Amino acid sequence: MRPSTIGWSALSVVLFALFAFPVYWMVNTSFQPNNEIRGADIHFWPDNFTLRNYATVLFDPGRTPFAPAALNSLIVTLTTVAVALIFAFLAALAVTRFRFKSRRTFIIVILVVQMIPGEAMIVSIFRVIDGWQLLNTLIGLTIVYVATVLPFTIWTLRGFVNGVPAELEEAAMIDGCSRSGAFWRVTFPLLAPGLVATGVFGFIQAWNEFVIALVLNARPEMMTLPVWLRTFLVANGTTNWAAIMAGSTLMAIPVIVFFLIVQGRMTSGLVSGAVKG
Repeated sequence: MRPSTIGWSALSVVLFALFAFPVYWMVNTSFQPNNEIRGADIHFWPDNFTLRNYATVLFDPGRTPFAPAALNSLIVTLTTVAVALIFAFLAALAVTRFRFKSRRTFIIVILVVQMIPGEAMIVSIFRVIDGWQLLNTLIGLTIVYVATVLPFTIWTLRGFVNGVPAELEEAAMIDGCSRSGAFWRVTFPLLAPGLVATGVFGFIQAWNEFVIALVLNARPEMMTLPVWLRTFLVANGTTNWAAIMAGSTLMAIPVIVFFLIVQGRMTSGLVSGAVKG
């Protein structure tokens, strides 16, 4: 084995350890008593293994329940991803396959809007949603999330659509397919990996969003999981960091499950598209 190969392999292992250690520490801390993690000793393994932190997160009657917040997050996130992918897919097809006036301006505007942080528009967003009487509703939060995720999804899908030659559709039409048939039979299977990859990033962005959800959905019954996790912070007392780590671990599980589900489809989609020579 070459020394360069060994060096790159070692570097890969080090980088993996650096990225994986915070996740391991979060899970490790969630199984430790709160008094231990606040002590001076460092525990790289839960010596006094306990599930009390998860019981606190799931069943403590003195706190906002976990299940409604998780359901709110799932509804808002899945709806956001579905709606954003539909509109972004159509927009990406339009700016890539058709030549129309102000097309380049439209692309530049999408890029500029993507650069603007959502926190800079939070006052305007609040006033608009309040004017529509959609504060503390899942519909209002979903509308804002779609508007936030849409520029990124359009810009990403544009690259995938641009990577599929239009000549493939023309060849299918010469062989007897209609324009829509050529698109769904030839082009769409090649774009499926891009839709899945973009959906993953959109899911993560909507699932982890905190500031907008905190401002628009402050009611306990309308909280999403990032806002719900904030309720464990105590300003004038002892914060239960072990319970926060348990809640963070539970929050990470749907993202991991979603990625594992779509990973296989992403891989199969990448290898399934082939051009017949």
